Amino acid sequence: MNEKISFQDIDSIPQLIKDFLSGKREDCRNFNFSVQNIERVIFKKKDFFDSGKRQVLSEALTNQYQGYSLSDGQKENLEKIALENTFTVTTGHQLNLFTGPVFFIYKIIQTIKTCEYLKDKFPDCHFVPLFWMASEDHDFEEINHFQTDNAYYGTSEKSGNAVGKIVVEDTRFVAQFNDDIKGYAYSEQLSEYLSAAYPKGETLAFAIRTLSQRLFAEHGLLVLDGDDSLLKSQMTTVFEDELTNHRLFTCSANTVERLRENYGKVQVNPREINLFYLSDTRNRIERGAGGFEVVDKNQSFSTQELLQELNTHPERFSPNALMRPVYQETVLPNIAYIGGNAEVMYWLELGDYFDYLGLPFPILIPRNSFAFVPEKLFSKVEKLGLSLTDFYNNYRDKLNLRLVEQHTIQTLLFEKEQVVREAFEVIKAKASFTEKTFVNLVEAESVRQLKSYAKMKKRLLKAERRKHYEAFERAERIAEILSPNEKWQERQYNFSVFFRDFGFDWLNECYELINVEKPMMIVSSI
Repeated sequence: MNEKISFQDIDSIPQLIKDFLSGKREDCRNFNFSVQNIERVIFKKKDFFDSGKRQVLSEALTNQYQGYSLSDGQKENLEKIALENTFTVTTGHQLNLFTGPVFFIYKIIQTIKTCEYLKDKFPDCHFVPLFWMASEDHDFEEINHFQTDNAYYGTSEKSGNAVGKIVVEDTRFVAQFNDDIKGYAYSEQLSEYLSAAYPKGETLAFAIRTLSQRLFAEHGLLVLDGDDSLLKSQMTTVFEDELTNHRLFTCSANTVERLRENYGKVQVNPREINLFYLSDTRNRIERGAGGFEVVDKNQSFSTQELLQELNTHPERFSPNALMRPVYQETVLPNIAYIGGNAEVMYWLELGDYFDYLGLPFPILIPRNSFAFVPEKLFSKVEKLGLSLTDFYNNYRDKLNLRLVEQHTIQTLLFEKEQVVREAFEVIKAKASFTEKTFVNLVEAESVRQLKSYAKMKKRLLKAERRKHYEAFERAERIAEILSPNEKWQERQYNFSVFFRDFGFDWLNECYELINVEKPMMIVSSI
């Protein structure tokens, strides 16, 4: 049993995403998912992404997969990446410990299914699912843990550098998890995955590539680490323009201003320079006296020195969140990017900058969301007189309203309140012909009596809540399953919560449920 809820019906989905999906934003309609838009991007990307770029990408991927045993699907994708009719569909994420929240998995599955969908629509083309590792992020605190429904696991490592280079030394979480998982149907498989991914002395980038191999190699998924000198050598011209002319900042200014006017804020504010410098740490580059400074480091460059550094060592320059899409689309034959709502929103800031660069902008696809629940939950929701959609909005208000509406006193109070309101309107109309103090008396009495009705309705609600305490308790328990600790389930639990009982059957179920054409919240029994 499952139910699919449109993003348009969920209050917490950002309005920008709703407007983007509905086509209300005219400036973004070309980025929306449709066969026509994809066909247009394929045409542009084929022209932009020449054989030289394909050769560089092929070499980088081959180098990064040294020492790995590839599936037949991966071998085919690696071979075909050099062909002009091959394109990628990309998703990406941080290198969270053991993949972190389960939506990491959902992103990849949707990417794989989208490729299959496109192969059917465009049989003369080949589509490769690709996962971009955000290996250059430096916020280790965001990724150093994962949670199940009954435990928290974390690691402590020396941080500050690009996280993909962090070497695993603290592996206590491996033993803790392996002990906790015993007794489940797929405990041995999960233990093997975790142990293989996080041996002492290997990096976090190694861990995510290893896990991805275990879970998705048979689907042909390729994982790319952008922290690669070969790939970054293609960005020197763009990075030089960014350093000397602040081009992303200036090109996106009008779009950022429009988004602020319409939605109050933007997801990521562009900086004047949207690059970091990589050494033993990852630090922002800013303009300084006579040239450039590396923030929080006692290090500075003249303009000539920094540009020389860029051309000699492009791998030492790291894009921030807004520059990363430009990097991805420069080095990949990519036609679509699948991401969370926040990701899509900051991509939408970049249209004018892509135009300036002559870089084809990909189709943007907000990913599907999931919650897996016991089958009995569906009937429990129905018995409460609510819908699953209510639980992704303010279900408490809806339940309050439903309980009070059922009460005959509520109807009586409403009817009599209307009688009083109408009576005072008549009196006030006549009183306007008399002395002002009488008019004020009538107005004050009107307010007093209507407040009494409001007070009675409020007291009635409290009385009904006490009477229906058990109903509210049942609703709270349902909400806790769908949104543990008031966070969507997919943002709270690790994939192991579901894999431990159902293994690859659960992954296959996710694949079957995903709607490629329209993002939605999918609630399914498990």
